Amino acid sequence: MALFDYDIKACSGAARVGCFETAHGDFTTPMFMPVGTHATVKGITSAGLRELDAQVVLANTYHLYMRPGVDVVEEAGGVQRFMNYDGPMLTDSGGFQLFSLDHMMKTDPDGVSFHARDYDGSKHRWTPEVNMEIQERIGADIVMQLDQCVGYPAKKEDVAASTKLSWEWAQRCLAAHKRPDQSLFGIVQGGMHLDLRLESVRRLLAIEQASVEAGGRRFDGFGIGGYSVGEEHDVMFETLGQVVEALPQDRPRYLMGVGNPTTLVRAVGVGIDMFDCVLPTRTGRMGTAFSSQGRMNMRNAKYTHDFGPLDAQCSCQTCTQYSRAYIRHLVKQNEMLGGILLSMHNIHFLIDLMRRAREAVLADAYDEFMAEWLSGPGAKDY
Repeated sequence: MALFDYDIKACSGAARVGCFETAHGDFTTPMFMPVGTHATVKGITSAGLRELDAQVVLANTYHLYMRPGVDVVEEAGGVQRFMNYDGPMLTDSGGFQLFSLDHMMKTDPDGVSFHARDYDGSKHRWTPEVNMEIQERIGADIVMQLDQCVGYPAKKEDVAASTKLSWEWAQRCLAAHKRPDQSLFGIVQGGMHLDLRLESVRRLLAIEQASVEAGGRRFDGFGIGGYSVGEEHDVMFETLGQVVEALPQDRPRYLMGVGNPTTLVRAVGVGIDMFDCVLPTRTGRMGTAFSSQGRMNMRNAKYTHDFGPLDAQCSCQTCTQYSRAYIRHLVKQNEMLGGILLSMHNIHFLIDLMRRAREAVLADAYDEFMAEWLSGPGAKDY
């Protein structure tokens, strides 16, 4: 395979198994990416990530830009060397983090100005070109275009304006991105409005066609952003499948910021290949576990004398070495080991769920796999 090729190995309905080649090795989809916002997946060492079979780890451009600073990451030899992780990595553009700054952020057609209120309050200015330069210097294998996201609910005219700005910035990102060992994904926006979503896809494909005709690059994959921003996931699925159908078949589709097990299973069923979310580590630190029996709150008193494994159907270190009673004790005492063990389990659970999804696709039995999951107790993951 050549760099950034996406080789589709099998399909089962809309679900598919594929292999994507990066400068730090290939990865197989469908797959879940643990989030290492600050060049660390909270509570998990780099060796632990390899043991969990994390194929790709995500880091955040905004947070690395603010601390320790791009100069430090670049001087270390890039984000992989900085955090001692030798596998493929992805950086999101930081656009969602800027959106979360709210009134401390101002967007105009040329870029975005913001005060870093969550750091030192300093003022900064990003254009799509500046964002591409930052991500090239950080050095992940996959980078995302700078886009604009609005929350839910929002007026359609506001969603339309942000969608237009996102595809205009996509054009500038594609023109500005030059690093040959790094792939660039465009991002589909449009909120919950199918017409805006499809227009976003059409614009992105027209942008890359013009780029290729002029001797430039294409997008190596497509993120789907602006979902999971406050709406119920059933609302997302009203449009997601049709958006996926409009995207090219020969490149990965990445549903950004989604991480509960049932939504992953359903989204693979409509053709999504890649996922990321802070949910497994964030809920782990709060004392909550995914399981084959549904979401488990380990603060519950019923686990006080329960010396069985966290999930008898799970093969992770947490489940094979520690009891529910012990994990509850750690959580109740606010011991950091409790959050670490639950984070390890939750990440393993999602990675293993996607492994099972791949097996179902290879057996051309994905509909059966999804139906079994949706009818089982594990689907109660809220």
